Amino acid sequence: MTTPPKGDFISIPLSDEGRRVAFQWDPKTEGSCKAYGAAGLMHIPTRLNITWQGDDVLKVESDAGQQTRLLRFAPKSAAGARSLQGFSVAEWEPLGVAGPGRAGGPPPPRALKVVTTNLVEGWLRKNGIPYSDQTTLVEHWDRVAFPNGDAWLTVSQYVSDPKYLTGEYTTSMHFKREMDGSKWKPTPCGT
Repeated sequence: MTTPPKGDFISIPLSDEGRRVAFQWDPKTEGSCKAYGAAGLMHIPTRLNITWQGDDVLKVESDAGQQTRLLRFAPKSAAGARSLQGFSVAEWEPLGVAGPGRAGGPPPPRALKVVTTNLVEGWLRKNGIPYSDQTTLVEHWDRVAFPNGDAWLTVSQYVSDPKYLTGEYTTSMHFKREMDGSKWKPTPCGT
């Protein structure tokens, strides 16, 4: 993936302060871990490895930047120190059908809603488009299976940041399930 040029933020509702910070970006910082925080990570071409870590935590590892997100269901602990991946609280939401499935039928389809806070400042894009430590990230994770056996994960993101954005920044990313981990090649981000 080519890093967008300095000042390329046409589709992002940046505030005056956000534009000022974006124009301070130095191309020499290419590869900085700031681009691999929760609000920017899923935009970078990556592979994901999703597993359960116990009964209440979904572990999402990315090979790009070698990051790990922990999506906590009914968290029992406090958020802790701010970090690139922040503190994510997850819950299942029904899709399109209210209430339980019909008697004897399958349960209604569900999507995963994740709300992430407690982030350190990072970048929405690799070219230094900032988000602040006041950012809230809301995501909806939807898995779709097709008759041919393909399975896709769509992650829709809604980034709210009162410091660097004038409105919500909305995007979606798509990931195709691979049959094995043969293409998994984690590469750490820089400092």
